[in-house]
Amino acid sequence: MHIKFPEKVDNGLRYLKLKFMPKTLFFRTMLLIFIPLIVVQVVSIVAFFDGSWGRVGRRLSTNLTSDMAFIMELRAKTPNKLKDIQSLALKNFDLEYHFYNNNQKHSVINKASRNNRLITGFLEDSLRSKFPDAVTNIYMSKGEKDLMVLIDQPGGLSQFQTSSKNIFSSSIFGFVLWMIGTSALLFLVAVLFLRIQVRSIAELAQVAEDFGKGIDNKDFKPCGSSEVRKAAIAFIKMKERINRQISERTQMLAGVSHDLRTPLTRMKLQSTMMPEGQDKKDFLADIDEMEKMLDGYLAFVSGEGSEKATFVDMNELILSIINKFRNTQAMIRYSTNDQVSAIQGREQALKRALTNIISNAFRYGKTIAVKLESNNNKLEVTIDDDGPGIPVDKREDVFKAFYRLEESRNKETGGVGLGLSIAKDVITSHGGRIELLDSPLGGLRVLVSIPL
Repeated sequence: MHIKFPEKVDNGLRYLKLKFMPKTLFFRTMLLIFIPLIVVQVVSIVAFFDGSWGRVGRRLSTNLTSDMAFIMELRAKTPNKLKDIQSLALKNFDLEYHFYNNNQKHSVINKASRNNRLITGFLEDSLRSKFPDAVTNIYMSKGEKDLMVLIDQPGGLSQFQTSSKNIFSSSIFGFVLWMIGTSALLFLVAVLFLRIQVRSIAELAQVAEDFGKGIDNKDFKPCGSSEVRKAAIAFIKMKERINRQISERTQMLAGVSHDLRTPLTRMKLQSTMMPEGQDKKDFLADIDEMEKMLDGYLAFVSGEGSEKATFVDMNELILSIINKFRNTQAMIRYSTNDQVSAIQGREQALKRALTNIISNAFRYGKTIAVKLESNNNKLEVTIDDDGPGIPVDKREDVFKAFYRLEESRNKETGGVGLGLSIAKDVITSHGGRIELLDSPLGGLRVLVSIPL
């Protein structure tokens, strides 16, 4: 069921999702666990404070106030037995009681206000209710009896000292610690469990990415939940079918190309029996062109071979290709940013692809610039030339097998229309991209991007 919101609300929700929603499955799942857990904790603690802890605190404050009122009333009736009343208060109510007359009380009040911290709470409400005509203050002091209560009446000042435990319920701290502890334990268990589950998905994603780059990870085994294992098994079967299909097609096409050489050889032998003339020259030229097409086709098919992936130093590879063209009349510039240049791939296939691209630049241009750089987790090779370039509307067509532009349809170029097709096939099999753009030199720019 999809709820449709107004456009502004929908855009706002989409912005919040992109801005604040975690990107990984692990953190999204942890968010689903963490938010309800926090909500339950907050609701439970608020309910406890508002319920049990509040009622217990008020009851303790009321009892303490009643004890104070009893002692003060007892002193008022028997003022000559103050010491006995003090002993009774300390023994039965855990209260240190002192009484000061009006001449002494001001110094006691000033001393208490300077040396102690004034506090409020349930006890303050209870004192005001019990002694409406008195001025009451509550201070937090230091020591075992850290709670001081001053009750100032017209007849004198009553001072009580006791422990703050008599008005605070210690169960709240145990309750909070228990909730935090159990929540932390639950959170830890959830993190460990989710890491195991997410690891299996991450491994499957990595194996799928490696397969797209032509890297066959044979050590991968399905693990995790039943759904993840089922997806991993389906991926393994799919990979086996793709590899089998590629292998069968490669073998079939290689066999067909090889078999075609037999009639071409017979035709060459038969051509030697032909009389010299223009027909014989045209016939031999057609045979040569067919052989070049077969050679190019075999090179195209071999790009799908079973070459193993290794770490390839692209800087060394490009330099080895460029050195083959040093003796030509074209001028070449090569630059690199001296960062990461090694990638995992099939060295011979990559060399074939870049050779095709660079040789095209030398074929049509007089100035060639090759640049190697790595950024944003990808390796980029840029090949610029000052040749005639390729029209924008033809740039997709040149990647088709055996497609040749009209300007290159002459036998001297030696092209059969498979160079860029082979290059794109190799680069794509490594998970990369190849683009044709306008070059600053005035000709064509070929941009090859391969993920690191």
